[in-house]
Amino acid sequence: MAHHDHGKHGGKSYWLDKKGNVAKVFYALIAVDVLWLAADFLYKKKAEFDAWGGWADGGFGFYPVYGFVGAFLLVLAAKQMRRVLMRSEDYYERRRDGGAS
Repeated sequence: MAHHDHGKHGGKSYWLDKKGNVAKVFYALIAVDVLWLAADFLYKKKAEFDAWGGWADGGFGFYPVYGFVGAFLLVLAAKQMRRVLMRSEDYYERRRDGGAS
């Protein structure tokens, strides 16, 4: 595997190269998520279905939980797809040299 020096981009340093800035972005996203969850109290939702006592149709926190579980399952599926779709590092060099794919 090729070694990449992520800290230096042709001598230029970007703001996300600093771990402190990455932490700021991470905590800002958590703060936004908490605000969205708190905003869930500000309006009344009408349940159309009675699944799980109405919680599954817009109950408090349903959509954040639904989104998290969906994203988590998507990551698990992508990890399995990687096993099938991944090629070796010299895949294109072998093809250029006339080797079998």
